[in-house]
Amino acid sequence: MNNWRQGLYAAVLGGVLMLPDAALARQYPLAGEVIGELGLTTTVRTDTIADIARAYSQGYNEMRLSNPSVDPWLTGDDTEVVIPSQYVLPKTSPEGIIINIPEMRMYHYLPAAKGAPRQVATYPISIGRQDWSTPHGATKVVSKVKDPSWTPPASIRKEHAAMGDILPAVVPPGPKNPLGAYSLKLGFSGYLIHGTDKPYGIGMRVTHGCMRMYPNDIETVFRTVPVGTTVRLVNQPFKVGLLHDRLMLEVHPALEEDAPKLSAAQFTTVVNLLAPYADKYALSVNWKALRAAVYQKTGVPVEIGQIAPRMAPGAATAMTP
Repeated sequence: MNNWRQGLYAAVLGGVLMLPDAALARQYPLAGEVIGELGLTTTVRTDTIADIARAYSQGYNEMRLSNPSVDPWLTGDDTEVVIPSQYVLPKTSPEGIIINIPEMRMYHYLPAAKGAPRQVATYPISIGRQDWSTPHGATKVVSKVKDPSWTPPASIRKEHAAMGDILPAVVPPGPKNPLGAYSLKLGFSGYLIHGTDKPYGIGMRVTHGCMRMYPNDIETVFRTVPVGTTVRLVNQPFKVGLLHDRLMLEVHPALEEDAPKLSAAQFTTVVNLLAPYADKYALSVNWKALRAAVYQKTGVPVEIGQIAPRMAPGAATAMTP
């Protein structure tokens, strides 16, 4: 077993979650900068990584990243599979919908119910291919439609026609509609959050820029997200957050178009993310763990240090073995 997997198993078993057959929760108390717990499950011979991803509300790519040695199509019997169901929250204002594009994941900060702590729900999504990239920036939900029809733009009809697939001018509602049963129109012209007729593609970079969701997830979002909700689409392949006194780093592969510029600056990026913690706390950083997390890019939060109250002005950042 390689060192990375030994460390990940230790983290999972230490924080505990041998998972039953039921899917993991998608909604968590908003009580800090890290939500959820890692999990482990075991396979039967007929399982694929896509099957397990859908059962546990994960995307395909994040399951592959966290299980690099597992064959995605022939998992075998009794293979241990990590469920990467722990998340460092993106560095944004905790309101409305946040979509972290390289992570291919949505975070919905729900309004506080009277007398109850705030909750954040999270869902895997698919995003646009490199040549049809999903936009970045701030917008809002401008309308919602149940059982939408789809009017393919001329550019998409042309692309499909070149492959011998002639699309109709309008695809009516129904099981073969690529938008699925629900859609949320954004203020960015032509972009939607919607369901799909191909749920096993969730968590991949396969769309024409829209964000696809599993059918049960989009139904929940349709029900819980009102028109007018703010939507922020951010680009954060590196995320740092506190879990009690532990400093966690979560790293995802950068979008292909960003990789050349980010590869040269990835350690600078992480150090800049650590700076606010160093200003506020006495910070002890395990640089070996930090480097491993940056290079491996598993999408799993990794402990890279600890904090303590700053006892005196100018307390130094330390390096642990």
